[in-house]
Order: sequence, then C-alpha cells, then structure tokens
Amino acid sequence: MTKKFTFIAGADDFLVTRRGKEIFDQMAEGLADEFAQEIIDGSANNVNEVEAAVGQFVQAVTTLPMFGGKKAVWLKDVTFLADTKTGRAEGTLEQVERLRETLDEIDPNEVDVLFTAAPVDRRRAFYKWCVKTAESEWLAAPGEKGAGIDLVAMACEEAERQGLRFTRAAAELLIGKVNGNTRLIVEETAKLAAYLHPDGGKVEESLVRELVPNFGEGDFFETSDAFFALDLAWTLEALRRHFFSGNSARPLITTLQGRNRLLIQLRVLLDAGELRLGRGVDKTSLERAAAAYRKAFGEEPEKNSFNVFTQHPFYLGRLAESAKKLNLKRLIDFQQEFLRAFEETISRPDQEEEVLREMAIRCLS
Repeated sequence: MTKKFTFIAGADDFLVTRRGKEIFDQMAEGLADEFAQEIIDGSANNVNEVEAAVGQFVQAVTTLPMFGGKKAVWLKDVTFLADTKTGRAEGTLEQVERLRETLDEIDPNEVDVLFTAAPVDRRRAFYKWCVKTAESEWLAAPGEKGAGIDLVAMACEEAERQGLRFTRAAAELLIGKVNGNTRLIVEETAKLAAYLHPDGGKVEESLVRELVPNFGEGDFFETSDAFFALDLAWTLEALRRHFFSGNSARPLITTLQGRNRLLIQLRVLLDAGELRLGRGVDKTSLERAAAAYRKAFGEEPEKNSFNVFTQHPFYLGRLAESAKKLNLKRLIDFQQEFLRAFEETISRPDQEEEVLREMAIRCLS
C-alpha cells in the first residue's frame, strides 16, 4: 500500500532540510508548472505561529492546482514537535492533532506531501504515528548514537563539489573551528572555494586557520591553539597579531578561560576513568558520563564552556590532545593566571599586550 506522505526528521536541522530538498525536487520533477508546488514554513516560536503554519498547510493540501494534475506540498522546518515550551503548549497539541487528521485524509494520487521536522521529541505519539503511517527517515546528527555521518568525509565531499581538495588536517581544523556545525561546514567550504576561484586546488591547514573564523569559543582561535599547544613562540606571535589588529585583552582572556574550563572538566573525567580516548573522545563513554553527570548542569543547557557535555565530540577530541599533556594542577594554575592577567589589565589599561605576554611567559616558559 502506498504511504500517504513522506516524513523526514532528525536532530540536525541542516541535514534534515538538505535531505528534504532532495526529495521535494524529485516530487516536483514531473509537475506541470510551478503553481503546483507549495512550501510552507513550519518554524514557530509560539502557539499563534503554530496555528498559522498548520492552517497554511491544510489549505495547501486541500486546494487542487488550477489547471489540474498532481500537486506537491512541503511542510518545511517544523520546530513545534520538540520538547520545548511551545511544543508542550495545549494550543500546539491541538494543532498537532489537526495536522494528524489532515495527513490521514491525504490522497497520495492527488498530492505528494513532504513533512520535515527538527528537532523532534520521539517519545510523542504523533511522531510514532508518522513513522508508522509515512515513508519515514530519521537522520541522526553527527555525534549522536547511530549517526551514519562522518564529518571529515562530509567536509571532503563538499570540498570536491566546490572543486577543492582538503588535507585531512585542514578538514579536521575546519570542523573544530565550526564546532561540528554541518551548515557552517558547507558555508565555510564555499567561502574557501570563492577565495581560491577559479583554479580551486588543495586546502592546507594554514589557509583554514587564516580564513575560517572560530564559531565555537570566541574570535581568537589561533591564540588559544598556540597557548594550549604549549608553544610559547607561537603564542607570542599570535598575541602580536591580535593586538596589532587593535583587539583588546578581555575577550581573549575570556576565550582562554573558556577553553581551560573545558580542559579541566575533560581532565577530571579522564582521571576518573569516565572517558576513553582513541582517535578522539570515545562516544560511548562520553554518553555514559553525560547520563551520570548532566543533571549537575541543569536542564537542556545551551552550548557553553561551563558544560563539557554541550560540546561536539569531535571538538572534544581535539581538546583531549591538550588535556593529555596537562595535569589538573597545571590547568588550575592557568585559570589563576588568567584571573591575574584580567586584574592587571584593569590596573595597567595601556599595557594590555605586555600583560598577556608576561602571562604567557609565566605559563609556558
């Protein structure tokens, strides 16, 4: 029996939307004209927006094309199936039931319907009904158990589409800089291609370091990398470039503190035997540690350096290389030095570069 609609869901909205576009393009291929295609935005921040999105969808699937023939409708980027305040609201649940009734009445001979959603609370009856009723796919996010995506492979494939070739070190650095964000991997690869256009070519680690900003922990990735590589000469050179560009000390100190906080947490987990390291952080041991300790950080925290479990496993794997070289005492000493440097920038506001250079020499010499 033909399924009534197609349902794509997952934790990573970019991957879900990209897969949805592939399917909708196939649905639209044989249609007579563009008026037989409709895309409804399903993102909603409150119940009123949920009601509006569902209303537009109901109207779209119940209105046949003006010139006859089949129609394709995409309810795109639905956010109100998540375990959020909006997703749990009584008004939203009423609209979800209205949506279910509409989907159940679809005639697949008259209209092809695609429904994409991320994130989704898979405990809900509606999700289970969609999986049973529709042609469905669950796209596991990178780092999620069961994920079939390799971020390095994804970056390299995207580079090939853009006429580039990443070295493995360049691909790993790119992923670390964007903190495993799939959308940013694609966007930053396109930017690198535009920079190298029209010849394309090989992308080395140095080019990624120069052109790709850090989206994971502030704007001063190079100085942090140099410092936690324990390379004094590189750190002093990075500080020189930082201050030559007119930047101030405080956000740089914040960046160093943020990475150091994560390293302290990693070091404690490693010393306690809670994490295993291979090529990076072992996902199974990270998930087990998260289940044991995540409650201490509060419910569903946003990504931040105060909580190691909000970070992408790939990024943690990069940090673990530093954590292996540094014991807990030295990391705590670093944190105290960052505090001392902050206090000195207040008392010596015209000598910020000197303050940070002195701090680097105390820590790394």
